[in-house]
Amino acid sequence: MPAGAAHAADASPWDEDARSGARLIAGNPDHGGTLRAGVEIRLAPGWKTYWRYPGDSGVPPRFDFSGSRNVKSVTVAWPAPHRAHDESGTTIVYQDGVIFPLRVVAQDAEKPVELSLKLDYAVCHDICIPKDAKAELALDRKASALDVALAAAEALVPKPAKLGDNAPLTVRSVRREGSGAHPRVVVEVAGPAPVDLFAEGPTPDWALPVPEPVADAPAGLHRFAFLVDGVPPGAKADGAVLTFTLTSGAGAIEVKAPLD
Repeated sequence: MPAGAAHAADASPWDEDARSGARLIAGNPDHGGTLRAGVEIRLAPGWKTYWRYPGDSGVPPRFDFSGSRNVKSVTVAWPAPHRAHDESGTTIVYQDGVIFPLRVVAQDAEKPVELSLKLDYAVCHDICIPKDAKAELALDRKASALDVALAAAEALVPKPAKLGDNAPLTVRSVRREGSGAHPRVVVEVAGPAPVDLFAEGPTPDWALPVPEPVADAPAGLHRFAFLVDGVPPGAKADGAVLTFTLTSGAGAIEVKAPLD
């Protein structure tokens, strides 16, 4: 699409095939002047795509907005995912579809914004297939008919929280058991079922195992554990700040905790 050809609308056309499709959608602008938008991926029944950390296998989506016009920055948010099991192990995925909320800051708030996306992602069923999509959408700071769908996706993004918060949904403790190259990490959490937990290293090149539920948690709590593995060459586990994403029937939170 040539420069200046994007048109203001609630959404761009789908870039799709029989397995999946992707498009840009517009939301209502927020009160601070930031433009709200989203990248929507829809999936055929039985197909899945991946979270920012895919787990034992898979490829996370990669977003390229460098071709956008009058855009200072684009921040991508990640709705809470869920785990899946197959012959490749445990993966962290979205099924049916997902909307990744965007916060768009214009270079010049008085001029039009044209958002341009190049998206690389993967879809998997019995096989995994790399996909790419392109979309362009002018954001005109007007009300959008897709704002309700975008707001629902924003509500699924884990909220920042602190380790040990005295809240109904919380990561209560993170402790390391043992020493050596691959110590065990035990995480105790509180929250309404169904509860799940995911762990990420301080940089994307860490490949930590997906935490698994373990028995014998104290009353009212849930316990997960994993071995410290997948640490990149030259990095140290001691003192590394890990990110824990806790999902539940009452929402999701994100907690950073040092591995002391």
